[in-house]
Amino acid sequence: MGTDHPYARELGDFLRARRSRLRPQDVGLEPGGRRKVTGLRREEIALLAGLSTDYYQRLEQGREVRPSDDALDAIASALDLDEQERRHLFGLARAARRPAPVRTRRGPERVPDSTRRLLQVMATPALVIGRHLDVLAWNPLAEALLGDPTTVPRAERNLIVLLFRDPESRLRCADWEGLALEYIGMLRAAVADDPSHPRATKLIGELSIHSTDFRRLWARHDVRETVHGTKLFRHPEVGGITLDWDSYPLPGSPGPVLLVYTAEPGSADAERLQLLASLHASRDRDRGTHAIAHAITDADADADRGQLPSRKG
Repeated sequence: MGTDHPYARELGDFLRARRSRLRPQDVGLEPGGRRKVTGLRREEIALLAGLSTDYYQRLEQGREVRPSDDALDAIASALDLDEQERRHLFGLARAARRPAPVRTRRGPERVPDSTRRLLQVMATPALVIGRHLDVLAWNPLAEALLGDPTTVPRAERNLIVLLFRDPESRLRCADWEGLALEYIGMLRAAVADDPSHPRATKLIGELSIHSTDFRRLWARHDVRETVHGTKLFRHPEVGGITLDWDSYPLPGSPGPVLLVYTAEPGSADAERLQLLASLHASRDRDRGTHAIAHAITDADADADRGQLPSRKG
C-alpha cells in the first residue's frame, strides 16, 4: 500500500486537518516562540501519543503503515477527537489496512415506487436524498418549503450544490454556514465509505473550483453522522419556520434516506407550515384551472379551423 491508496490519503488529510486546529495550550504544552505551522507540530502529536515522529509523519503522508488500534487510540486522545471523529479515524485506518479496492460497478440510486407513494400522502415536507446528497424524490410540501428541484438540471439537484451555488437557497437558511457544515460533514462521511466514487469526485472538484466557501469548509475535514436536527428556514411567503428533521434509511442496500421535516403540533411553526401548504395547493389549483382553460381555448381555435367539432353549437 502506498500513497495511491484512497483510504490512506483520506486518513492523512484527516490527521493533518485535526492537528492544525489544535493550539499548544489546548493540550497542556507551552506555546514557545513564533511558530511556522498552524496548530501543533507533527512531533508534538507524536510525543503526546507516545509514537515516533517518523511513524506519525508516515501516517499523515499516507505511506505504508498499518496502525494498531492502540496506536489509533493514542492518536485520537492526542488530537482530542470526539466520539464521532474517533469512529471516523478508526474506520479510515481499518480500510487503509486492506489492499486498495479494485474498481467496482456502482449502479444508480433508485427510489422504490412504494416510497414515492408514501411521499405523496405525507402531510409534511419530505424528500429522498442519495448518499452524496442528490435529491432523488420529493413531495409537494418539500417543493413549497425548499423550492422546485425541476427548475435546475438533474445533475445540480443536490443539497450541497444548491446551498453553495443557488442564491435563493442560501437566503432561505437562517444559519447558512451551520447548515453548510452539516451537509459537508455528511458528504465527508460518504467519501470515507468510498473515497474514489465518481459522483463524490465530481461534486468536490466542481464545488472547489466555483466556491471559496466550499474550499474553506471542506478543508476542515469535519464529519457528521447525525440523522436528526433542527433548522430555521426563512420563507419569502410565510416567514421563519423552525422544523425538526429526521432521516430514515430506505429498505434494501445502504444509500438513499428519507428526510422528513416536522413542526411541533399546535405551535406557530405548525400554523405557518399549514399556511404554506394552503398557498402551494392554491397555486396548484390555479395552474390546473389555467391549463384546462388553455386547452379549451386551443380546442375552440382548432374547431374554428375545421379540425375538431365545435363546442359552440
